[in-house]
Amino acid sequence: MLEFIQLLNQRYQAVRTSLNNNDPRCLIFQQRIEQLLLMEAFIRKGILIDSDSKTPLQIAILGPTQTGKSTVSNLILNSHKAGISPLAGYTAHPQGFCYQTTLSQRQGLQSFYGRFQQVSQSELNNERYDCYSLTESNEQTRLLPSCVFWDTPDFDSIDSADYREGVIRTIALADIVVLVVSKEKYADQSVWEMMSTIELFHQPSVICVNKLIAGNEEIIIRSLKDKWLQARTDEFPSVIPLYYQKQTAMPVWPASENKLFFQLQKKVSLKKHFVYEREILNKYWHNWLDPIVIEHEMVKTWHTLVDKNIEQIIQEYQRDFLDHPHYYNTFQNALIELLNLLEIPGISRIITKTRRVLTWPIRKIFGIGRKPKSALSQEEAILAQLGEHLLIQLADQLLEKIDTDGKQNKWWNDCYCRLRQQRNEILEDYQQSINQYCTTFQQDVDATANKLYHKLAEQPIILNSLRATRASTDAAAMALMIATGGIGVHDLVITPAMLSITSMLTESAIGSHLKGVKNELKQHQMEVVKKDLFIACLKHALSLIPEQLSETSGFNISIEQVQQAESQRKEKKHGIRLL
Repeated sequence: MLEFIQLLNQRYQAVRTSLNNNDPRCLIFQQRIEQLLLMEAFIRKGILIDSDSKTPLQIAILGPTQTGKSTVSNLILNSHKAGISPLAGYTAHPQGFCYQTTLSQRQGLQSFYGRFQQVSQSELNNERYDCYSLTESNEQTRLLPSCVFWDTPDFDSIDSADYREGVIRTIALADIVVLVVSKEKYADQSVWEMMSTIELFHQPSVICVNKLIAGNEEIIIRSLKDKWLQARTDEFPSVIPLYYQKQTAMPVWPASENKLFFQLQKKVSLKKHFVYEREILNKYWHNWLDPIVIEHEMVKTWHTLVDKNIEQIIQEYQRDFLDHPHYYNTFQNALIELLNLLEIPGISRIITKTRRVLTWPIRKIFGIGRKPKSALSQEEAILAQLGEHLLIQLADQLLEKIDTDGKQNKWWNDCYCRLRQQRNEILEDYQQSINQYCTTFQQDVDATANKLYHKLAEQPIILNSLRATRASTDAAAMALMIATGGIGVHDLVITPAMLSITSMLTESAIGSHLKGVKNELKQHQMEVVKKDLFIACLKHALSLIPEQLSETSGFNISIEQVQQAESQRKEKKHGIRLL
């Protein structure tokens, strides 16, 4: 599941980058990116809990800019380790302070923070935001149990976009959350959006209202409660008023709340972590997958377009070649091969030699028996035209989709551009497949001729009659060819024998068998062309186009990946952690 959430987040970020800022999906996708970051971090926390049974309590301070988060951190820690400044955004990295626990015991945090690097506090700088620090806090405080206490950057300033991921990761790590607000910032929308988002983490919380002046706390606390109840459904937490002291420039923690963190610690239930994981996944899952589902529907539509156009060219091939009375010549080629098989044993070599001698001058002049490299058979020409027609039809249909599908026209436009880029390559591969088909299918033609010959061998009388006809028509054809000076030599050599043989075969006892063999060859030819050319070549190449789109054009997450993640989401406790 972790890998899928990371993949989903990466794809959202890539697609978000490609969108125009005016696109309404920008804000929606940005919210989902943060939800996915939180989910990833929360799953990592589950791994940390599983791998380290002695994981200490994690407490994190969060809040908007200039509310004094670092000051409150120092107050609770009873130290000055958290750097403070009147400037907004001074803290830009998660800073952990190990109280009554050593750094060596906290090595598991590196796996939680993933690509973030652990450095010393003095090495933190604003040139790198993918860092966090851990520091031992040796001062004693009455307020904290053994824990790692985290001071975090703000999440609402303009600059926070640079370091917000560190804040999100640390919030997901926290077992207890300390929300720090001030009298100026407690009502900010960003505060309550964040608190609403992390409600499903079920973290015991406390609200610290900093920079208070005596006399206005009641109004602020009442307003805080209203805001909380509007944003969340759980119980309103304790509120700690922190009054500003001029003498020390530090707030004062009320003595009545000294045991607060010890009480909150008892409410932490790490055993329910995986239940909370499932709650979060179930809440956001369908929203996260919504654009992927839409993309799958578009890919499905594309495959449907390809299938319909492939079916159309199959029908056109049937009409324009296989069923065409003048163009279909495959069976005739089989009969020509049968003529060669009908040569009379013993004298076939003499006839063949005589034929070559007599026809040599004409063959020399006209190149009989040689097919010019530029010449195409009627079938090859039809197949080539069908391939080009298919790509033209698909391009036109994509343009129509671009015009009519306003929400997804960018995806269709990218498909159109990809099709144009791939056009020549697809047609070249297709032509090579046609050439290969023409070469290899000749074996099937020869096999048909042999099949007919073996059938004739079962009828000796018919076979001998055909051989006699073959010899006489061949001799007559050669004489006529010589008398005419070689005009139409090829047709004159073949046609008389062909007509005579075909007529005798049709009228003989195997006439019905001849018709069956012809239909069988035609059906087989259709199957081969459909399988090897239209499907294995054209359809396969066109089906890959959605997968070849730019990484910013779509999510490009397969149905199989979604189904695998879906099955993990529905598994029980340990299944959800199948990482």
